[in-house]
Amino acid sequence: MAETFDRFAVTVDLVILTVQRDTLNVLTVTRANPPFQGRIALPGGFVEATENLITAAVRELAEETGLSQDVGHLEQLASYGDPDRDPRGRVITVAYLALLADPPAPVAASDAADAQWLAVEPLLADPSALAFDHHRILTDGVERARSKLEYSSLAVQFCPTEFTIAALRRIYEAVWGTTVDPRNFHRKVTGTPGFVVATDRYTDGDRGRPARLYQAGPASQLHPPLLRR
Repeated sequence: MAETFDRFAVTVDLVILTVQRDTLNVLTVTRANPPFQGRIALPGGFVEATENLITAAVRELAEETGLSQDVGHLEQLASYGDPDRDPRGRVITVAYLALLADPPAPVAASDAADAQWLAVEPLLADPSALAFDHHRILTDGVERARSKLEYSSLAVQFCPTEFTIAALRRIYEAVWGTTVDPRNFHRKVTGTPGFVVATDRYTDGDRGRPARLYQAGPASQLHPPLLRR
């Protein structure tokens, strides 16, 4: 029965997020080839016949940006299959969401003319900023990250091994795009079982009182959740 159906291609696209200078950033590439040559897009490409989806996603990340296969948190986001989403023909894409704490500078390779981290908010504000339907994919990826910060410990994926509660709060503020009350946040984070674990180490205090350093705890889900207001 396969011959009775139209053939189509499968691609993977990646929403790679990080927080730099208290700003949520996404990894982008500048397309070197048509369609949308010279336009900014999310990293991605076609799935090869011998690959599964996750293998293709990791390969495309390395080929287009030079980043290693260690992409931290990586999860499948959604599938997109509007008939006219790609001018080359019928193409269905499976998008992935990845979070990085301290990524290196990307290096363009393969069919990307450039690779760079860009602030998320200006891209979300302009539906025409990205090629294909990547604005929709980016929007979905950012909302997934924002939602997961409410009920999971995902925020620590943006942090180094040891961090202060204030640094963790700035992650929430950058991802949520809002301010968070410091006292309430500290109380909720330290009072949530398994979210963070206090160490016996402190910051050096060059800019004020030394602050205790914490590490990620064993909990993957937060009870109660940290809700956006």
